[in-house]
Amino acid sequence: MSTSLFDLTGKTALITGSSRGLGRAIAEGMAAAGARIVLNGTDAARLETAIGELAGKGYQVSGSAFNVNDEAAIEAAFEKLDDDGVAIDILVNNAGIQFRKPMVDLATADWQRVIDTNLTSAFVIGRTAARRMIARGHGKIINIGSLTSELARATVAPYTVAKGGVKMLTKAMAAEWGEHGLQANAIGPGYMLTDMNEALVNNPQFDSWVKARTPARRWGRPDELVGTAIYLASDASGYVNGQIIYVDGGMISVL
Repeated sequence: MSTSLFDLTGKTALITGSSRGLGRAIAEGMAAAGARIVLNGTDAARLETAIGELAGKGYQVSGSAFNVNDEAAIEAAFEKLDDDGVAIDILVNNAGIQFRKPMVDLATADWQRVIDTNLTSAFVIGRTAARRMIARGHGKIINIGSLTSELARATVAPYTVAKGGVKMLTKAMAAEWGEHGLQANAIGPGYMLTDMNEALVNNPQFDSWVKARTPARRWGRPDELVGTAIYLASDASGYVNGQIIYVDGGMISVL
């Protein structure tokens, strides 16, 4: 009984930005838990490579190559899934970008690009998926937040604002859709070993700061998000709604 609560067999999960990084790790973890996976990305070659690698491990996997900032493309992608008889039971809003610059030097276009990619896309894709989930009476939405959903850091203002918005978007989704059988929750990763953070990992001063600031005294690995993602995607979290779980080695809990 205890392990069956976490079984995703028979479920289909769409994970945005999943051809690499955190999204790829979550996708593979959910596949190992039994889910059929729909990978997403804008780089067609990278997406096909990821599909091939997961299929080679025996997982049920397909792809949907749309830009998360293109509302028409999002609608078209879901309509194609409808036509193919693919119902999305689990949506992971993972796609995101970072842009570092002091606010006084930050162009409005760069601000908007980060907000659109990290926050607005989660709303648009979440809304598109939820319309279908509501009709079926069930669904799981997992939004990927950040430590900056809670705490600010200099030079990443648009990312901080977007990820703070992701936390509150998650609560808004729970407030409106919970009565229809949907659960919307979020994960707040700490400093993880990803391509996005490569420059920070390779910066000795920043690397030392992360390790000193984190009780675990190390960076996190993408695969360490998998257990939390499976929990939030499964029946084990059936009465959990509107929450954000930080997977950060303890960083957000200490001064």
